[in-house]
Amino acid sequence: MQRIKLKRRRRSRRKAGIRKRVMGVAGRPRLSVFRSIKHLYAQIIDDLAGKTLVAASTLDKHGKVDPGGNCEAATTIGRSLAKRAKDAGIRSVVFDRSGYRYHGRIKALAEAARKGGLEF
Repeated sequence: MQRIKLKRRRRSRRKAGIRKRVMGVAGRPRLSVFRSIKHLYAQIIDDLAGKTLVAASTLDKHGKVDPGGNCEAATTIGRSLAKRAKDAGIRSVVFDRSGYRYHGRIKALAEAARKGGLEF
């Protein structure tokens, strides 16, 4: 139990350090990623307005991905998010990995979003 608490504390410290430097504005919003064991969530946020502009997850009604906790699902979510962002007129974003290491599902989502047309 102690080990899990330590891991969560370390991730929250990394996340806070990243958020100090990364800020989403109207011209270049922030692409934030959250991963759980079963699912993956991504959203594009304008921090100044405090609004989520575009969101995609493995639990979406339109494109539910099952199972949602693997790299294939992350690639699907990345493509879906990029398409929705293009439709909303968003071309460039700042990537916020939320304290997670840039590998596996996080990397797959980011690369799929890049291939879909987002710049970061």
